[in-house]
Amino acid sequence: MLSALQNPRQAAAQILNFGLILSTAFMMWKGLSVISDSPSPIVVVLSGSMEPAFQRGDLLFLWNRNFMEETKVGEIVVYNVKGKNIPIVHRLVRKFGVGEAAKLLTKGDNNSADDTELYAKGQDYIERKDIIGSVVAYIPFVGF
Repeated sequence: MLSALQNPRQAAAQILNFGLILSTAFMMWKGLSVISDSPSPIVVVLSGSMEPAFQRGDLLFLWNRNFMEETKVGEIVVYNVKGKNIPIVHRLVRKFGVGEAAKLLTKGDNNSADDTELYAKGQDYIERKDIIGSVVAYIPFVGF
């Protein structure tokens, strides 16, 4: 540390290298966001509600581009609830209607009841706009 203070060029180079690493990581994140059409293309499983499909600490990769087909029953989706900042990873178990106006009901594989208790007050279903993305791949335990 003291040698870096004595050589200002070396200190400046280290600061620039650190800045390049951070900006590269940010650009990769934003690139993934644009490609997957998801504000958060990678999420970590925080609870055991989807066991045995996913464990705590699994890293999930999301895809939100459903141009040709709609979200289907049985698909594992990540969604946001109004007023809460933590995304929820659960399976789509029922679908009422088609298109953007469809009402969707989700449930964790390890839960005994559906997610109506998790939704915002007065909300019985989620809509397509609430979904961040569908799970397309995962890496076990990397999120720890």
